[in-house]
Amino acid sequence: MNLIVAAASLAARGWPSKLLLVLLALGAALLAGCSGRAEGTSPAADQAASAPRRAASGPSVPVTTVIARREDFAVVLQAIGAAAPVSSVDVKAQVTSVVTRAHVQEGQFVRAGDLLFTLDSRSDEANVAKMRAQVAKDEAALADARRQLARSRELLAQNFVSQGAVDANQTTVESQEASVEGDRAALKAAQVALSYARVTAPSSGRVGAITVYPGTAVQANQTTLVTITQLDPIDVSFSLPQRYLPSLLAALKSANAPVIARLPEGGAELKGRLQFVDNAIDPATGTVKAKARFGNGASRLWPGAFVTISMQAGTLGDAVVIPQGTIIQSVRGAIVYVVENDKAVMRPVKVIESRGDDAAVSGVRMGERVVLDGRQNLRPDSPVFERAQEGAGRPAAAASMGAGSASAAQRVDRPSRAP
Repeated sequence: MNLIVAAASLAARGWPSKLLLVLLALGAALLAGCSGRAEGTSPAADQAASAPRRAASGPSVPVTTVIARREDFAVVLQAIGAAAPVSSVDVKAQVTSVVTRAHVQEGQFVRAGDLLFTLDSRSDEANVAKMRAQVAKDEAALADARRQLARSRELLAQNFVSQGAVDANQTTVESQEASVEGDRAALKAAQVALSYARVTAPSSGRVGAITVYPGTAVQANQTTLVTITQLDPIDVSFSLPQRYLPSLLAALKSANAPVIARLPEGGAELKGRLQFVDNAIDPATGTVKAKARFGNGASRLWPGAFVTISMQAGTLGDAVVIPQGTIIQSVRGAIVYVVENDKAVMRPVKVIESRGDDAAVSGVRMGERVVLDGRQNLRPDSPVFERAQEGAGRPAAAASMGAGSASAAQRVDRPSRAP
């Protein structure tokens, strides 16, 4: 109405009719544009109000899910250990001499007492012969002194000699006896020195690299002839966090707590027993050192080799278990996405224990559908649709229809991860 009045006023002033028609058209267009917007609103407010509608109508994210199950979860302690020999002895010469013969080869297995090397022993043999001659000489003198004592006692009985003469002969006998005992001790010392020329194995084990050969001069208690390492049995040293110390001490006292050593690259498993727990916790790392002993008759473990150590330290009863692949590490901690009403609901979780591909957690209820594949594309309240898992004949949603009880939840197999 105002536009018509304004146009009439302009016409009365002599404005051209064509110009008045253009002005009327422009005014009508402006009125039509303003009528579609609510009174007191702006274009930015209209855009913000339409955003949820666009999000709600966005495409659903394809995911696969697994059902949280409840079961008794075995707490298994795992660590990386290094094999170490029970004993490793550096064999050294006890006398300064020259090697005359080597009786072993590198890598040979020997038993305690086996002959390893022979050293030049000619001077020691001469000393032994000298000591034996001295013993024989003093024994002959002792025999003569005893005969003199016996004769003097007979003469004393006939009053031909005095008691002093008998006492003097008694002293001579006792002195010769002491001399003989000293000679015998010296002979034994010479024999011990002679025995050092035969270097024998102090323990059973495997011979390492040989660094001396016939003609090599060796220094007493300095030159290492060879190293013998005991391989059967063998120890594996490892460290665990200090919170597992009570479990370690209980396993140390129990004979029914085996320790499993797994060799790398699909190797065999060896069963041993916990042998030692250190008496202090390392303050730098917060770990305690332990050692397990294994039979190694087949020589599968070698000193210095790394193995995976595992041992059961208890059981968590009625724990909620989900695959570790469903857990997302965020800046706020561990979370998972649970499907509710075809939407992804974010749940913070706490990992209580983990073993292999599974983890016992809190924050998820038994029977809930937890997102496994596709979780990286989700946001809170994102619409989702469940697709069939690789190798499965039906979607995880159909499998979860019978998950109203604990038995149904436990019958669902752990799915394989989709690419």
